[in-house]
Amino acid sequence: MAITTPFNAAAAAYGNASRLVNQAAKPSTDLTALAAPSGGNSFADMLAQQVQGVVDNGKVSDAMAIDMVNGKANVVDMVTALSETEIAIESMVTVRDRVISAYEEIMRMPI
Repeated sequence: MAITTPFNAAAAAYGNASRLVNQAAKPSTDLTALAAPSGGNSFADMLAQQVQGVVDNGKVSDAMAIDMVNGKANVVDMVTALSETEIAIESMVTVRDRVISAYEEIMRMPI
């Protein structure tokens, strides 16, 4: 018994993630501009760019899967796109886990 997810639901999920990334990248009060060095990107900007890259990879994979269903794409290209998306998501989850771990470590430090 295979569980199927409509392509519309996947596209909507990536759209929602993209919208959330854009909202997080542009808060109403830009506190990062005060702390960011004048010559480089802030951590928040870099993180938002990476998350947007994962969302873009997901959109490419979805488009490739739809093309595959319609007979317009090669199987190898689709598998490659899906693998790239999987690696990007795993990397993002690893970074998230490391950031949470670092935060917990900081919170355990005595003042």
